[in-house]
Amino acid sequence: MFRVALLCILSCLSFQAIAQKVESDTVATDHLKLFPKKNILPVRRPSLQLQPVQIPDSDLKLKINYWRNWASLGINMNQAAFSDNWRGGGVNSIALGTQTNLKADYTKEDKNFVTEVILQYGKLKNKGQLQRKTNDRIFWDNKVSVKLSKHWSFFGSLNFESQFDRGYSYKKDKSGEEIQTLISRFMAPGYLTESVGIEFKTAKSFWLRIGTGTARQTFVLDKDLHLNNPKNFGVTPGQTFRNELAFQLVTNFEKEIATNMQLKSRYSMFANYEKLKNIDQRLDVTLLARVNKLFNVTVAGIAVYDDDASTRIQSSQTFSLGIMYKLPK
Repeated sequence: MFRVALLCILSCLSFQAIAQKVESDTVATDHLKLFPKKNILPVRRPSLQLQPVQIPDSDLKLKINYWRNWASLGINMNQAAFSDNWRGGGVNSIALGTQTNLKADYTKEDKNFVTEVILQYGKLKNKGQLQRKTNDRIFWDNKVSVKLSKHWSFFGSLNFESQFDRGYSYKKDKSGEEIQTLISRFMAPGYLTESVGIEFKTAKSFWLRIGTGTARQTFVLDKDLHLNNPKNFGVTPGQTFRNELAFQLVTNFEKEIATNMQLKSRYSMFANYEKLKNIDQRLDVTLLARVNKLFNVTVAGIAVYDDDASTRIQSSQTFSLGIMYKLPK
């Protein structure tokens, strides 16, 4: 009996000791559940010392190129042939046209210079008819500008326009034979235009020139041309030169409106200060669709009103499939 009582007492003492041990261990580890405080250990910030470093000149001698250049060359040809017994009607014909566009742009800080050359020439020959021109133009435009603000610049421009070949009108005589009459040629007419004013440009695809001070010289170097063309392009018969002072507007829009499809349009207005009622106007619109890297389809239209050449609006339209090579590609 004594042994049983002693065993119970020892068991109770052991259980109490274990409970105290567990309680002490719990209390001792409670602080581990807390997150450590920030910046407990001091951090020493390094002191930075900046010193200039001399970089030797490069042996490559690199230079900044402020020029950008574009070039395109196009050749279009159309041909049709029919046998003698072809009952659908038609006439044998062949047409060839060429076009060259060159453009250079120099931009440095607020200064800009742009020069653009457009050369176009085309011929058409139908069986039984005299050959005719389908296109003939020389155009060279130059512009220098200084930026005044984000969208406005002061500019001065100089452009020249004429044609390569002789131009004829056609009619038939009493026997039915065609007769051609000379009505224009190189430098008959030829136009030289100088202009100064303000240019507005919102994006690379659009610009507007407002030329408040514009002078244009019209040349007709063939003194006999007035015999076939009474208007003589506004130049007094017997003379070769005419000068005009005018207000001029020129707008240009050029943008890729869809994949491999580019639209380009240019509108110019020339208002002579002496006769503001008769304003010369010209609109050129060209839509170019690239079939692949080499072949393209071109639709072009021109509308011109110049009372010194005709009292009605002159217009032309061409549709062609040909080869177009561009640089840069």
